[in-house]
Amino acid sequence: MEPCERDLVERIESMEVGERSSRSAKTIDLLRRFLSVQQRRAEAYAKLRRGFTDYMSNGGELVYQQLCNEITMEFNECSKQVLEMESLLMMSDVCREDLASLLKAVQAQEKQKLHLTARIQILKKAGRPSERLLNHSSCQFKSPTQYACGHVHEIAKAAGTEDAEADVEYDSALKEAIRGVQDTVTSINDHLEEVHYEIEALESE
Repeated sequence: MEPCERDLVERIESMEVGERSSRSAKTIDLLRRFLSVQQRRAEAYAKLRRGFTDYMSNGGELVYQQLCNEITMEFNECSKQVLEMESLLMMSDVCREDLASLLKAVQAQEKQKLHLTARIQILKKAGRPSERLLNHSSCQFKSPTQYACGHVHEIAKAAGTEDAEADVEYDSALKEAIRGVQDTVTSINDHLEEVHYEIEALESE
């Protein structure tokens, strides 16, 4: 090979190595940003759990609703950022559709997790049917000796079999939602492990 040819080949190889290095650096940066967003999501869930526990112990519907709105905005922002990362991973300068699909899968699991978490909180707020307090606001109070409770018939009807069936349905729905959250968390963690392995592989190149 002539010296000028050798020089040209070396320059081309050097450019290819540089391009690969640049592509790897961009990919690593996007994956690290994704992990940072996942950390934000984890912190938001922790805040939501604390707020819900406090609400169940002390009440405060307005504070709880404000928290829910705040968490919803946080999750929307996280989703928006991940969608942007998906697009960047599919661009020609990175060209990693496999990783974009991985992020998309996590997005789907996160959506399911949020839906099930909301379901769990709604069920817990309502309580088991047999333990719910009756509201007597529509009952008639005429005098200390004359009180017409409209719930007497309802209580009699709900007692026994119907009450037990309602509780079984409630317990089943709650267990199913909790199990669903556990399954989505396992799936998300598996995907995050893949992201960590990918970062390690790129860094070792």
